[in-house]
Amino acid sequence: METLLYHSEQGIAWVTLNRPMSGNRVNLRMATELWGVCQQIMQDDSIRVVMLTGIGQAFCTGDEDDQSSIDRESQLQNYLSNRRTAGFLGAIEKPVVAVINGDALGHGLEMALACDIRLASTDASLGMPQITQGSMPWDGGTQRLPRIVGRAWATDLLLTGRVIDSHEALGIGLVQEIASPDKLTERACQLAATITTLAPIATRYAKEAILKGLDMTLDQGMRLEMDLNLLLQTTADRAEGLSSFLERRQPTFKGD
Repeated sequence: METLLYHSEQGIAWVTLNRPMSGNRVNLRMATELWGVCQQIMQDDSIRVVMLTGIGQAFCTGDEDDQSSIDRESQLQNYLSNRRTAGFLGAIEKPVVAVINGDALGHGLEMALACDIRLASTDASLGMPQITQGSMPWDGGTQRLPRIVGRAWATDLLLTGRVIDSHEALGIGLVQEIASPDKLTERACQLAATITTLAPIATRYAKEAILKGLDMTLDQGMRLEMDLNLLLQTTADRAEGLSSFLERRQPTFKGD
């Protein structure tokens, strides 16, 4: 691949945006390659967690291709559909962690929002400055951001286009944790290792309950939670969890 680095080991898949000279900006090639990687990850049962990061000094600073020259609606829809990198990431059923090693701006922040957990470097800046360029987010930013930080903070960031540092991002819940640049990868690896020890079916169902439940009433969400719980009772992993508890040992989950 020209725009991504990818490897998986011991249940952990690392996807690294690899266009450092452009601030890891998204172009069609990157979007196409990321779609292919996401498809591969979804079909690989050995992968239990996905880590997304960038190479160089930035996580992702937005888009490279210019859509201002597109004057037909059908062409614009096709342009945007082919570049919905956040949508590709959001479709992964397994836990996805954004390791924000540097600035995450515009479309870059939209990709981070599509991940389940966000760790950020203390040097990182985050924001959606599209409004200052006469544009707006188009890959889920206006929908995911309010669900994560609440309506007030999302409105602030989206309508002013202001960029915040990682400490403020932590304060409003945009990221869950920050670490110094020299400790970020180490902390990300610790988190990934923890997730790989957990029951993969349970983590997948928990993620489904969280994401789908946000669009349901409380009663509907509770029913979904119960249904998924009942399905879990039939798995070998659930039996292993009970046995390991009774035997006072660490469980060994296989995803069965």
